[in-house]
Amino acid sequence: MSRKQLEISDIIKQHGLEFRRNRSLTKKQKSVLSAIELCRTEHLGYHLDGCTVCGHREISYNSCRDRHCPKCQGIAQRQWIEKRLDQLLPVPYYHVVFTLPAGLFPFSLYNKKLVYGLLFDSAATALKEFGRDPQWLGGNLGFFGVLHTWGQTLWHHPHVHFIVAGGALNGDGNWVYPKHKGKFLFPVRAVSKVFQGKFMRGLEQAINNNNFCLPEDQVHSSHGWQSKRFLRSLVTKNWVVYCKSPFKKAEQVIKYIGRYTHKVALSNSRLVAMENGHVKFKYRDYKDQKKSKIMTLKVEDFLQRFVWHVLPERFHRIRHYGFLANGVAVSSCKSIKRILGNEGKLSEVVPVSPMITCKKCKLGIMILLKLITQSGHMIIPLNRYGFDNST
Repeated sequence: MSRKQLEISDIIKQHGLEFRRNRSLTKKQKSVLSAIELCRTEHLGYHLDGCTVCGHREISYNSCRDRHCPKCQGIAQRQWIEKRLDQLLPVPYYHVVFTLPAGLFPFSLYNKKLVYGLLFDSAATALKEFGRDPQWLGGNLGFFGVLHTWGQTLWHHPHVHFIVAGGALNGDGNWVYPKHKGKFLFPVRAVSKVFQGKFMRGLEQAINNNNFCLPEDQVHSSHGWQSKRFLRSLVTKNWVVYCKSPFKKAEQVIKYIGRYTHKVALSNSRLVAMENGHVKFKYRDYKDQKKSKIMTLKVEDFLQRFVWHVLPERFHRIRHYGFLANGVAVSSCKSIKRILGNEGKLSEVVPVSPMITCKKCKLGIMILLKLITQSGHMIIPLNRYGFDNST
């Protein structure tokens, strides 16, 4: 018999209580740990599903649906992709990544909403400015960004992945293709300088307005906090912006966003073992030819790194801009496809269905018949398939 895959919930169940006692955690971090620990257990209630073809039924415990839970991203991811299939354009898509210098750690842990918001706003504004520049496109870009806050070893490493449509809508309502076809959309060094300047102006303003929280070691430092020295140290760092080779087909875009949009800090599949108060997990060492290696951390250090990546309440980690912004994307993409004419015909893209196929007959889909909530309340959804929901 194969061994059960170790899960983050197992680590929290065994060591979470002690970790909560010994560490100063936010209310949100405690809530996330609790949600993952109780996910798909009797504590959250259960639901009854039935197959639309053979009538097979299954009872399953409810999921926590927390966006930090490694077991709960599949359905949300597929639904997000489904909503954007009609927004795919028959043009190349560019993958651009904006990173922050290591000198911001640990300050960013105390100012997550500020730093992550500045990262999004500064990077997006830089892209839009280059898009409007006639030297490059001279029009309105369409793109979306996904925030990741981690590196392979769970160290705090905030960066945003942007997917940018290869072209823009100009003031005359025409589609403009990139003038320099190939790997890059804009010169990344120039984009990096503009991005850095915008971020630093926003950060300096926040510090001057006393909207910047300091780590305890800085508050009690014998040398005192020197904001100007701190800002100068960041300017001298390397602000990395890089652009990967463009996606040439819509299918490649779907495959990419399927991997990145709802990714969490660490998937259960990367866990190797938990023994003697330590956790072992796999990581890829990008400084050593991307070799796969094993890292060992004390349980408390592993959990500490994991909760570093809990996002602020109601913070949007996926954001849309330009003609792909929420509210205008559907109409904008229809107009662009009309402009492109015959070029606007996409090769067939198979929708990623959020439905679950029946394990027994492999033909029908499993639909919800009955839901028992955490509080014991029963919910029976509208029945469109003629099932008897009473049992």
